[in-house]
Amino acid sequence: MSAAQRRPARQARTGGPGVPQGGVIDRYGDRLPLTDKTPRISLNEGGTPLIRSINIGPQLGIDELYFKFEGLNPTGSFKDRGMVVAVAKAMEAGSRTLMCASTGNTSASAAAYAGRFGLRCVVLVPKGKIAPSKLVQAQVYGARVVAVDGNFDDALECVRLLSAREGVALVNSVNPFRIEGQKTAAFEVVEDLGDAPDMLFIPVGNAGNITAYWKGFKEYHDAGLSTQLPRMVGAQAEGAAPIVHGRPVANPTTIASAIRIGNPASWEQATSARDESGGAIEAVSDGEILSAQRLLAGAEGIFAEPASSASLALLAKMARGGRVPNDARVVCVLTGTGLKDPAATEEHLLAPLQLPADARAIAKALKL
Repeated sequence: MSAAQRRPARQARTGGPGVPQGGVIDRYGDRLPLTDKTPRISLNEGGTPLIRSINIGPQLGIDELYFKFEGLNPTGSFKDRGMVVAVAKAMEAGSRTLMCASTGNTSASAAAYAGRFGLRCVVLVPKGKIAPSKLVQAQVYGARVVAVDGNFDDALECVRLLSAREGVALVNSVNPFRIEGQKTAAFEVVEDLGDAPDMLFIPVGNAGNITAYWKGFKEYHDAGLSTQLPRMVGAQAEGAAPIVHGRPVANPTTIASAIRIGNPASWEQATSARDESGGAIEAVSDGEILSAQRLLAGAEGIFAEPASSASLALLAKMARGGRVPNDARVVCVLTGTGLKDPAATEEHLLAPLQLPADARAIAKALKL
């Protein structure tokens, strides 16, 4: 029986009347570690679209390709799903300060929830290694940003020590409540497709997200809400691929700043997801990442940040190598919007034409 023949009918979840409103806690509270004392907070995170490819899939010879576009969360990345649960549990415990190390997206998310719910937010970032747009996000939401001499892993070690103080909550993905919130994206994928996909491609930096998706898929499968489990395929950047190489990277380098991490906190869980699912974690070059980003924008109308595009870059590499069945139902997770890091893309684009404000001159130049 082919993959297509065994699939149940697709169920619509997003974009119509009767769609559940509210955020992750409202919609999935029965599958989250909440108590009666957990605040039901929200920025209406989650509920992001699963967009079917109409051009890239056929180009790669894949019948069904979808993009889970997490860039449409409130702060522009998937981090909001886990952050809302981590912040709610921090508030329940009486914490008044949120603290995290970040390459950008985590800091923006933590700062946004802190601002909305009257908490202090302190962010440690690696000096000179965070996209300017992400730094601005954290600052405008009111976070106190500290730039440390060192990389992300150094910043996280400092945060681990500082968060041991009373009233301070660590909200990086080492916080288990982050993983709980992020697993809801897998729930949505199953609900949108009517079953789990055959393969799921996802960027891997600190490795919390691949861990969370695998947890979510397993929970729905165990509950009888899906008939299968997907192969989990993680994409790392060549200059920041510790899991691929089997050892930490002291000075990770890649244009994809969100996955520029040399010693992932959820390393063991990520390899478990890979191995249990029969999947893979492989590396792609910065050139392949940028090519995938431009392809995604130009062919599908989706502008994702470089780290997000690593998932498509790896899919393209594997598909061209004959490693993705044509009839496989495939999902690529796009973790953040391209507006998070436009500078990474700008220098690789053509400059605008400089022409007089004359219709005939413009028509001639454009061969209209």
